[in-house]
Amino acid sequence: MQKNNPTITRAWCVYDWANSVYSLVIISTIFPIYYSAVSKHPETGSTLVDFFGLELQSSVLFSYAVSGSFLLIVLMNPFLTAIADYSGRKKLFMQLFCYVGSISCASLFFFTRDTFSVSVVLFMLASIGFTGSIVFYNSYLPEIATEDQYDRLSARGFAMGYIGSVLLLLFNLAMILQPAWFGIASDNTSLAPRIAFLTTGIWWFGFAQYTFYHLPANVYQKEPQGSWILNGVNELKKVLQQVKELRLLKRYLLAYFFFNMGVQTVMYVATIFGIEELRLPSDNLIITILIIQLVAIAGAYGFAALSGRYGNIRALMVAVIIWIGICVAAYFTTTVFEFYVLAAVVGSVMGGIQSLSRSTYSKLIPATTKDHASYFSFYDITEKVSIMLGTLAYGAIAQVTGSMRYSILALIIFFALGLIFLSLIKGKKSLEPRGEAEAVAM
Repeated sequence: MQKNNPTITRAWCVYDWANSVYSLVIISTIFPIYYSAVSKHPETGSTLVDFFGLELQSSVLFSYAVSGSFLLIVLMNPFLTAIADYSGRKKLFMQLFCYVGSISCASLFFFTRDTFSVSVVLFMLASIGFTGSIVFYNSYLPEIATEDQYDRLSARGFAMGYIGSVLLLLFNLAMILQPAWFGIASDNTSLAPRIAFLTTGIWWFGFAQYTFYHLPANVYQKEPQGSWILNGVNELKKVLQQVKELRLLKRYLLAYFFFNMGVQTVMYVATIFGIEELRLPSDNLIITILIIQLVAIAGAYGFAALSGRYGNIRALMVAVIIWIGICVAAYFTTTVFEFYVLAAVVGSVMGGIQSLSRSTYSKLIPATTKDHASYFSFYDITEKVSIMLGTLAYGAIAQVTGSMRYSILALIIFFALGLIFLSLIKGKKSLEPRGEAEAVAM
């Protein structure tokens, strides 16, 4: 297949535009607020909820639902990606996860207190669909572009995702804040958020069709022989053995594990930090989220340019150093204005470090391999485990110390470890600034 084909690379980026609305509308903004409102008993104010006969605190159930969906993906994806690589049906697996996720998300339109348990399951399925499809999506990057285009194309995908998600969020916020504009009765407070869930699922499902129409179904024209499952397991064993022998890739995964632990934890708890430590009202938090998303567009392209000038590893090290500064600044943040400034800085490095992390990993995958989905499953596992451990450590420190400020400060340790391991990654030409020495064999 011809690489750098404009139609194919555009279609690949459009999937970021399609699915990123889920992470912004469902994970970060409207769904958590609606979930908290529905889970509170209208008469007693109790936050105890019934989940298929089990009584749990709503916040505990929410965290279990997120962790459970991540755990299922971590367990499933290595085998599914290996099967996809062997069978040559990577797009089929990506489509299945996309459809499960988007349809489950749209079905949250029926989320009320009467359908609480089923809706939590739908939320988990939406999360599984989102995270599951991303692995197969990411693995297309080294197949549709030449190595010199990885950074730029990865940044373009993230930027399109930020733009699309902000547009849909603004539409949904207008509907929630001004329901009369959309013919919604002002006393029907649950309808607008539920329509937001529906539009998110439709957006994701609809725009993904452009991606699936143009992305190649079978990049290497493989014709599988025998059992997909058994041969997929053998494929996974083969890739695992290869990973063990790739010194730079192992170091990078270790570095990524630590600095991503810090990055994702900050992103997941930023809203809670604003609510509990700074007592910010919801409108200020929404403004903060929009600032982060918009600045992240420039950040993604900025760090792609920085990597072209100074190399991937040095650009990532700059980003990690800035994240350390963010943690220190967050410890001393007390006002709304300071929080806005901090959000702008977070946005500037959030898009950059995410897009550059993906493209850097692509450059460390052997150029001769055809098992890109299997390789990216290790990247995905590293990401998910780092999120689970990072948020767990954050919560534990906050519980012991009684303040989330100490938890934010403790994240510096994760970033520092990531910085140390990044400094040990040397010897691959494509990770270095243009014009430096030839690559050293890994």
